[in-house]
Amino acid sequence: MSLPAFTLTDLTGAERSFPTGRHALLCFVKEDCPTCVLSMPLIQAAAESFGESVDVWCVGQEAGGNARLAERFGLTAPMLDDTALHVSYRYDLDTVPTVILADGEGAELERFVGFGRDDWQRLFQRLITLSLSPAPVVDWAAYPESRPGCGSKSVEPGIAERLAAEMDGSAMQARRIEVGESDDILEFMFDQGLTDGLPVVPPTPERVARMLTGTKRDPREVVATVPPNMAPLTVEKVAINAVMAGCKPEYLPVVLAAVEAATTEQFNLHGVLATTHFPTPVIIVNGPIRERIGMNARFNVLGQGNRANATTGRAVQLIVRNVGGGRPGEVDRAALGQPGKYTFCFPEFEERSNWEPLHVERGFNRDDSTVTLYAGGAPNPIIDQLSRGAKSLATSYGLGLAAAGHPKQYGHGEIVVVVPPEHVDTFAKDGWTKDQVRARIQEVTAKPARELLRDDFCAEGLTPAQAARIGLDTPVSKFRNPAEITFVVAGGPAGKFAAYLGGWVSGPIGSVMTTVKIRE
Repeated sequence: MSLPAFTLTDLTGAERSFPTGRHALLCFVKEDCPTCVLSMPLIQAAAESFGESVDVWCVGQEAGGNARLAERFGLTAPMLDDTALHVSYRYDLDTVPTVILADGEGAELERFVGFGRDDWQRLFQRLITLSLSPAPVVDWAAYPESRPGCGSKSVEPGIAERLAAEMDGSAMQARRIEVGESDDILEFMFDQGLTDGLPVVPPTPERVARMLTGTKRDPREVVATVPPNMAPLTVEKVAINAVMAGCKPEYLPVVLAAVEAATTEQFNLHGVLATTHFPTPVIIVNGPIRERIGMNARFNVLGQGNRANATTGRAVQLIVRNVGGGRPGEVDRAALGQPGKYTFCFPEFEERSNWEPLHVERGFNRDDSTVTLYAGGAPNPIIDQLSRGAKSLATSYGLGLAAAGHPKQYGHGEIVVVVPPEHVDTFAKDGWTKDQVRARIQEVTAKPARELLRDDFCAEGLTPAQAARIGLDTPVSKFRNPAEITFVVAGGPAGKFAAYLGGWVSGPIGSVMTTVKIRE
């Protein structure tokens, strides 16, 4: 394989061009990498022993560090300055040190990454054969058998995206992975750890280019920094994962907005991942875009069967996994998890309700399209097929919600209640507002603090000190703030079955529901 040609200056300001017309040993290093430091004496030994026949060059990634390395190790081999990182990028480096032996025409003969004692010994034997020079004197026993390298500066967050824009004027900048003709592409994606356990659509350049037509935003724009790896996320990377999830291009603006909401400080995606609890990003879509992209707000709204619902939520989950590194058993520490960790996205059935839709309630215009992100659990049913009045139905809601999490766990924060059309009709018949339903829930769930005390019968509940501070006979409602009870209307036209999505810790130490306007 022919290596890219380049010209760099050394520490004296002289230009050095590759290929050189004779064998060359290119050693990519950076000062703050201990494994590079470990390798420097061997690079110098190669220069001393083989330099008359082989060009031994260091390629350093930071000007000040290059000079310090050369001085510290008395380097006689040229130290070339790749501070711009263009050569490192073109050589597709992930790790330093990377050591490459090339022939006089620039064809790669050998490459190894990190430190391997056997690798260096084998390289020296090859250089002895090429140069007919004696072997350098090296105390191999003083070196470890192996040591991993460090990340190349060319792949550091923010730098990789800059280099892609500088080195290639095309819209798509992501590194391409070649898959052998005999390889099963779906199995390859599994082997690379790029799936959620289900097959994904291979993100070919053609599919990604098509996906990018769904937005006017620059593919190189950095949309967010994704926890837990704090990796920069470009529009193109969103598009790649949207392809893998099975999205259509018209879904891309929703996915972009959902990622922007998920990566806000208040949503606290890192905490949502790291907890052993159940939450996952629940995506609620409002506004005209729901109908335009064919989302389902009706029958089986929280279930399978609709491409827009299913793939939009899945794209966000794949981004968290593939870009942010949020993998189960690693940063994702959920004890049990839930099916919503595959995908959890649905729209509000705004047209079927006399209540203000969620996004209007949260300060947006009715004609705005938005996503609301909520750290929620799996659906839990509230069944009331008999109530014919708003007060009775709201009472059923309160009794059902009293068990959220645990019947003796009070002071809850955010919770989402999915209200079916038939229940909305019952509330509308009596003219009840959302706030009236919230107030009834608080009234129904209220219990004296003494009934919520921990005891030998049940260890959950208030501590004696907490109960005393409140007052043993003081009624305590399930939710610390009724405004944090969120109602979303959705579901089929028949069936008096509501559901609540249990929440996680709300507020500064947990997650706060976040709404973002969709940019198209």
